[in-house]
Amino acid sequence: MAQLQPVGKKDDDREDDSEYSPFYGIEKGAVLQEARVFNDPQLDARRCAQVITKLLYLLNQGETFTKTEATEVFFAVTKLFQSKDIGLRRMVYLIIKEISPSADEVIIVTSSLMKDMNSKTDLYRANAIRVLCRITDGGLLGQIERYLKQAVVDKNPVVSSAALVSGFHLLQSNPDIVKRWSNEVQEAVQSKASLVQFHALALLHQIRQNDRLAVSKLVTSLTRGTVRSPLAQCLLIRYTSQVIEESSANPQSGDRPFYDYLEGCLRHKAEMVIFEAARAITELSGVTSRELTPAITVLQLFLSSSKPVMRFAAVRTLNKVAMTHPPAVMNCNIDMESLISDQNRSIATLAITTLLKTGNESSVDRLMKQITNFMLDIADEFKIVVVEAIRSLCLKFPQKYRILMNFLSNILREEGGFEYKKAIVESILILIREIPEAKESGLSHLCEFIEDCEFTYLSTQILHLLGNEGPRTADPSKYIRYIYNRVVLENATVRASAVSALAKFGAAVESLQPRILVLIRRCLYDNDDEVRDRATLYLNYLNGGGNEAHSKTFLFTSLDVPLVNLESSLLSYDASERRFDMSAVPREMKHQPMLEKKTPASKKAAKEAGQKAFANGHLTSSASDAYEKLLNSFPEFSGFGKLFKSSPLVELTEAETEYSVNAVKHIYPQYVVLQFNCTNTIKEQLLDDVSVVVDTSEAEDFIQVASRKLSSMPYGAPGQAFVAFQKTEGRLCVGKFSNILKFRVKEVDPNTGDCDDEGYEDEYQLEELEVTAADYVLKTVVTNFRGAWDAINAENEMVDEYGIGVRESLQEAVQAVITILGMQPCEGTESVSSNARSHTCLLAGQFIGGAQVLVRLQFGIDAQKQVAMKLTVRSDDPEVCAQIHEIIGSA
Repeated sequence: MAQLQPVGKKDDDREDDSEYSPFYGIEKGAVLQEARVFNDPQLDARRCAQVITKLLYLLNQGETFTKTEATEVFFAVTKLFQSKDIGLRRMVYLIIKEISPSADEVIIVTSSLMKDMNSKTDLYRANAIRVLCRITDGGLLGQIERYLKQAVVDKNPVVSSAALVSGFHLLQSNPDIVKRWSNEVQEAVQSKASLVQFHALALLHQIRQNDRLAVSKLVTSLTRGTVRSPLAQCLLIRYTSQVIEESSANPQSGDRPFYDYLEGCLRHKAEMVIFEAARAITELSGVTSRELTPAITVLQLFLSSSKPVMRFAAVRTLNKVAMTHPPAVMNCNIDMESLISDQNRSIATLAITTLLKTGNESSVDRLMKQITNFMLDIADEFKIVVVEAIRSLCLKFPQKYRILMNFLSNILREEGGFEYKKAIVESILILIREIPEAKESGLSHLCEFIEDCEFTYLSTQILHLLGNEGPRTADPSKYIRYIYNRVVLENATVRASAVSALAKFGAAVESLQPRILVLIRRCLYDNDDEVRDRATLYLNYLNGGGNEAHSKTFLFTSLDVPLVNLESSLLSYDASERRFDMSAVPREMKHQPMLEKKTPASKKAAKEAGQKAFANGHLTSSASDAYEKLLNSFPEFSGFGKLFKSSPLVELTEAETEYSVNAVKHIYPQYVVLQFNCTNTIKEQLLDDVSVVVDTSEAEDFIQVASRKLSSMPYGAPGQAFVAFQKTEGRLCVGKFSNILKFRVKEVDPNTGDCDDEGYEDEYQLEELEVTAADYVLKTVVTNFRGAWDAINAENEMVDEYGIGVRESLQEAVQAVITILGMQPCEGTESVSSNARSHTCLLAGQFIGGAQVLVRLQFGIDAQKQVAMKLTVRSDDPEVCAQIHEIIGSA
């Protein structure tokens, strides 16, 4: 007898796994021929089940049947109801449900299904209910509604669950019928069967979800302990969280409604319930340290669980908590360090990134040693997550930039894909920009990287940075060799970028210019047009073809018009004797028309992303420059001077309203410009003559001096309107602005695009916009706070003490003061230990006018949770110290 070959495992590395599929190579035509077996006088149940399985496989693989083919299969399948084989009958139910017969064909099987629905075989009853509810229309459902109601409260849990799940599907197409089942579903919620209780609770919530009072009553009645099923308990926890979010806390005690129930679930015997309760508590809006503590304790226990899924769930939840409450997670750091060596790489990566968010300055060295070995064993997508966490850690502890920069440079030289290398390079670029002391070492690491870089995009990005930053370093000449090597060894795109970088060195460093000219002349004989053209252009500038100031402006200033607008103008330009006029290109930033209306979730995500971009400091230089160039392109604002600061986006409309408007506050030394970004979300309207009327009755220190309308606002095309104010001199001007969007509405035919000529005037009330004291402070990163503090004359120091009032924790008080002042926390002092009774927070910023200001906040909290604060301010300008104290005193 021949020896049997062992069956290959699923995970074996084989060139072709498809041979292990029993359905490999089947064709629709052949299977339809096989379906004739359904018509045999003597049915072979096993053969029929195999053919139905093949038909189901084809349908699930996306194969489509013509109407004729589907009808033939359907009528053939109906003959199988005469078989008494239970397995075959289940396959018949499945194929009927998948084919979705037409209304005329449904009648053929209705009687058979109704007969099965009243059968003594529970398996027939359950499946018949599922199929009937899936394929029948509202008219027939009215006839069988009585049977469905009885099935909901059936003693057999399989039948009851089938009816409840069918109710979910029917709720989409026939909600009125399902809503009449409320009493039966309410009775099913009390079932002892775990799955029945789960399905019943889910359906009951679906029926009542639009009635907030009914949902609140449902949660109130069930949180008293009538739910036994762990699955249903998890659902109830989720519904309870929704009710908590929609309810307000008790004004006297500050306690949330139902919070005690969530905390009680942390002591449940089922792990899924415990985790769901812990996750729900951590995701409560405005959750306090006291509320978080029991949830964090439970999650800490799960970190040492023997089940990988529990470890993963716990560490992922803690990772999210660490983003908003890092001190609360610090107690778990020892347990998470043991997970770095976990066999599951997802768990290990989450543990690493959480530790990087919660670690203190003293633990950085130890963490980096552990991460070095860890990085060798994980895939690129995990490495990218770690790199982003290290970047955030470096911005949090700038004094550790040497260790973290060396780590980034080491992994940059290792093997990896484009996205991984791009994440590292972008991290180094951000650190160079945010931490001045890191510039020299960062540029050196990038120079070494481009010597052996296989990615054109990264090479050009680095060369651009070298051209801009290299000339400003102590020894610019050391970078020339690296740049010129790219001219000799790289492709045309990189060579062109290298020529541009060399030209910037020649223009900015006079002593290097003769050597640079020699190198650029060699590029005149390059075999690529772009390289030769750039070399010719730069030689003309550097040899005196234009004045020195103009040359530097040309080389170092980026394009002051949006590329989309320039492209559009060039496409419409008719080549003739008339030269192309750059000044005619619109300066307003245009966007591609939106294809669909933004959902609330997408708007919320966009807003959160925008707020996150501002969390670590002021606007990036590119965004700030873009705003300044946009404003300077308008004659109304070009004389306002240097832009000091631009705020994050502030939403002025609710989600899913007909007009979407958000605002940016641009702060100048003597002026404030409000930029209103407007979007029309109604296809049938074109808005003309769009402007924002601002009421300054609550902002008396501001006088309107200029405004700019938006000429036209078609559907989905964003545009900007502006209003400018002059501030009262000698005062820190704050106030609230009431805003009304005014426009002329013209009706548009969405099919033809034609619009009426007349239109009518209309207006839309927007939310208020407030200019606060924090708008006059620019966040700045100070790597050595003590050195900067001692460098400021102590005579300019002002000290005072303030009562903050009752606060849940010191962390809450610290965050409130940071928000009021709008300054940058230094050396990680924004994080407070969970049980701390006192804390010192260090802040740095630049006050409008250019004066540096440093703040030392010393907090203390007593047993009654009364918080006291000692505020010490130092600045080059004594008036700024007084203004900082005035801000706190009036807050």
